[in-house]
Formats: sequence, C-alpha cells, structure tokens
Amino acid sequence: MPENLFDLTNRVAIVTGSSRGLGQYMARALAHAGADLVITSRALASLAPIQKEIEAIDGGKRRCLPVALDIRDPHSITRAIDAAHAHFGRLDILVNNAGCNIRKPAVDVTWDDWNTVVDTNLRGTFFVAQAAAKKMIPAKYGRIINIGSVTCVAGYANLAPYCASRGGIKQLTMSLADDWGIHGITVNCLAPGWFQTAQTRVLYENKEWVDYLCDRIPLKRPGHPNDLDGAVVFLASESSRYMTGQTLLVDGGITTIATRATVPQK
Repeated sequence: MPENLFDLTNRVAIVTGSSRGLGQYMARALAHAGADLVITSRALASLAPIQKEIEAIDGGKRRCLPVALDIRDPHSITRAIDAAHAHFGRLDILVNNAGCNIRKPAVDVTWDDWNTVVDTNLRGTFFVAQAAAKKMIPAKYGRIINIGSVTCVAGYANLAPYCASRGGIKQLTMSLADDWGIHGITVNCLAPGWFQTAQTRVLYENKEWVDYLCDRIPLKRPGHPNDLDGAVVFLASESSRYMTGQTLLVDGGITTIATRATVPQK
C-alpha cells in the first residue's frame, strides 16, 4: 500500500486565532487528517466549542489543548508555545493564522491603526514562528504555515496597513525558509483570496460589491472556508516536504486577471 502523504497521525499542530473564522476551519481540517491540536485565542473560554468538536473526531481519539495567546505580547507567546510543547512533548506544525484588519482610506489611517495591524499581522507572526522554531529545531522537523492573503501580491484601496503587513508576510516566509531549512523546517505562506469572515462580513452585505467581486473571480464566487482544507493539510504534511519559501494562493483565480469592471461607488 503506498504511503499516505497527507496523513498527519501522531503530529501535533498549533493553530493561532482558532476560536472562529478561517482558523477554526483549518484546525478542523488538520484534526480530520489525524493531527492533535493546540488551539489558541486571547479569550480562552471562546475555544470551548471548537475544542469539544475536535475531541469528538474519529470516535474521540483526537486530543485538543486550548491555550490563551495574545500575539502582541511576547510573554504570552512564550507561555503558549511552552505550554503546547510541555503538554504534548512535541510541536510539529504551526499555522500562524491570528491577525486583524482596520479598513480605512489611507489619509485617515492613524499611527495607532498602523501599529495595531502591522504589529499583530507581521511582528506577531514572526515571534510566534520564532518561538515554535525553537522547539522544532532540536527535533529537526517542522512545518510552519504563515497565513497571508491575496494582498501578499496585490494592493487594494482602504487597506494600506493590512496590505503592508501581508506583503511583509510573503517576504518573511522566504527569509525564514532560507534560515530554517537546514533544520528540516519548511516555511510556506497560504494566501486566501476573498473569503467571507467576521472581518469581511460587512462587505458581503453589499450585493453590488459582491456582484463586482464575483465578476473578477474566474470561478465566479467568493471562497468558502472549506476551500482551504486541502491546501493547509498539503502544507502541513509530507506531500509538501520539498516545498519551502513559497506563497500558495487559493483565490479562485482573481490574481490571474485585470480588473474588468468599475468599482461601485459607496
């Protein structure tokens, strides 16, 4: 029987920002592929529903540890990664998902707006990866998946700090891949296109905007969170063992075409 290159049995994965949105879906996908999970949120109580769900997978065989984590606090990062490693005795996979956005015209962005978004999405991602790598290096194995966005490679109005942070994630991923490859650690960026989440829900209430968006997407629809399942399992598994420093766009093809319609006015 051929080796199952997508099997994550006996692997331990930590998914940051996994109480809701895409992080919750990616945690489920990894658990269904066989991994035990460390799930994180700033509000520990918010993790109870997804913990219960993960622990019921495969007849109750899956293990799940909820951990409080604020990726803007270096002490919180250290405590969370140490707790995860101490509990399971290993840390194989990191999905660096936690992030935020502040949507404003560029002329209205404040100093604090910029710091909030960039410190969370870029600085936080780096220091969580660094803490995880310190556990992975002695084991000579690791899979780090930095969650980016279509804005890793494209710019959009009203998203200046967010685009800057996600462009930085793409470059950071390449740097860390070069740094840690010698230790058996791969570092890749998973970049979703336009998905409906808590951060973007207000946009999807505007039918004209949704029609405009779908016209630009070759597959003619926004992404559903389950559309990322295969990609995150691929990057976490042996299937991607010779892939590092790459940005994998899961965007319905929106980055393949130029704008074909005028942006609707608000």
